[in-house]
Amino acid sequence: MTAVAPAHTVHGLEQDAFADALALIADRAAEHDRAGAFPFAAFEALRAIGAPALVVPVEYGGLGAGLAEAVEVIERVGAADPSVGLILQWNYTNHLSLLRDDSPWPAELKERVLRSAATDGALINGLAVERELGSLSRGGIPATTATRLSSGEWRIDGEKAYATGISGLSWFTVTTSTAEPNPRVATFLLDRTATDWHVEPTWNHLGLRASDTQSVVFDGTVVADARLVDLRDPNDGTTKIRRAGRQALPLLLAANYNGVAIAARDWLVRYLHTRVPTALGDSLATVPRFHDRVGEIEAWIQTSRALVCQGVASLADDEHSRLPALAKHVATATAIRVTESALDLTGNPGLDRRHPLERHHRDAMVGRIHFPQSDFVLADLGRAALAAGRAKEEQP
Repeated sequence: MTAVAPAHTVHGLEQDAFADALALIADRAAEHDRAGAFPFAAFEALRAIGAPALVVPVEYGGLGAGLAEAVEVIERVGAADPSVGLILQWNYTNHLSLLRDDSPWPAELKERVLRSAATDGALINGLAVERELGSLSRGGIPATTATRLSSGEWRIDGEKAYATGISGLSWFTVTTSTAEPNPRVATFLLDRTATDWHVEPTWNHLGLRASDTQSVVFDGTVVADARLVDLRDPNDGTTKIRRAGRQALPLLLAANYNGVAIAARDWLVRYLHTRVPTALGDSLATVPRFHDRVGEIEAWIQTSRALVCQGVASLADDEHSRLPALAKHVATATAIRVTESALDLTGNPGLDRRHPLERHHRDAMVGRIHFPQSDFVLADLGRAALAAGRAKEEQP
């Protein structure tokens, strides 16, 4: 019997099937943007090819890819629809975090979440942010509380904001303060069978409208003690621990926004080739000044993509590398510059909602709100440069 050669794959995803899924996601992007709802059709296509389990180890049934492969997949999904890319990258970020050696997760819960991604395409995200207190990464302590009951279970009360992808999640972690004289920060794993919680449809943003980043209200939600995945003193290095465990996040966000820039460039190139003004008698692609501007856009994109690759490589030597955060800052700025430049070149057609460029621009703008924000990144880089300069001056 003649052996059948395996189909060509992209990090374990069959190439043609992945291309078909990306085409469907891109075709539905405008519809999902208008509806402002979870992109179920997109994730049906991704589940069919095993994409939610991309970074899940092979022993749990996943594809066993790493961060570098996840970055490439997210860039391609982001080019098709960055709302889908945002939800998927949070899934990968959470998988990669719980796979770390220093993850506090109980082994049974870790395996259950990972296997469900492989068998069912189950998605996971974390609910940590609150509107009044902001992000834990900025030093906020949750107002959402977890009260220990006499039964040994916990009762969760409060509201979480910006729960990306909530309507399509199978699993979600909830970060709370414990109702104790000296509150600790506790994180629990919940699934959709939990009771006494509901979604408040608060997401009405300029861009990434299909990311389903709603609010979630917990009103006496009871969760078993076995679902407690982390418990720590908020003053005991929480931010440092989170930073070391979340270096995948800025790189995957950067990849998603690089995808936005690539999609905008691709549309612009097609537009310039098909736009033939009567006075010119040829396409705009033949005009030299457009060559310079498209070349500038290309330089921005390639620089941003190279920095993401450098950021991934840097983690092999230094898990506290500043390059992942810098890559996210540059990718966000690049996506905004690329879409603004393309709008400047195309004028009214670029702002016409029949075309995707105005949507790409709106999506790019949302990159500014995702942690690490640019002020955080630049201040951190500045402090490091100043400290390094002082150290050189103090050398004998």
